[in-house]
Amino acid sequence: MEVERMEAYCVKCRKKVEMKNPESVTLKNGKKATKGTCPHCGTKVFRIGG
Repeated sequence: MEVERMEAYCVKCRKKVEMKNPESVTLKNGKKATKGTCPHCGTKVFRIGG
């Protein structure tokens, strides 16, 4: 399942960026989340909410 144009905050760049290779995941408590990487620095970014 792919997610399109999801934004997350990159702590290294200190700004909101569009995720590269976003991937839907489910947390232990059942909530949906999205994880990916920052296109500028390559740091992992994470956003809760599907």
